[in-house]
Amino acid sequence: MFQIGENKTTYIIDNKIMGEIDYPNIDDNTVNITHTFVDPSLRGQGIADKMMQEVFNYLHEHNKKVICSCSYAQKWVEHHLEEICQEKKTL
Repeated sequence: MFQIGENKTTYIIDNKIMGEIDYPNIDDNTVNITHTFVDPSLRGQGIADKMMQEVFNYLHEHNKKVICSCSYAQKWVEHHLEEICQEKKTL
């Protein structure tokens, strides 16, 4: 189950955090994705990708700009750039 918060999204199984993405505010309109983690037992199952999708949906709904200092987030954005740009056009 994903829990989405203002500055963190977590993936929880049996009340244990098995994945997380941190995105602290830089200012009122911008966050920085600084950290992505998935428990080693779940790696390779697409959990980080699903979490990033949830995070970007949340940030899009809240009209937030995103900076990615996390290397995984940078690569994810590069891979999904066209999709992200299309979502912006629908606003």
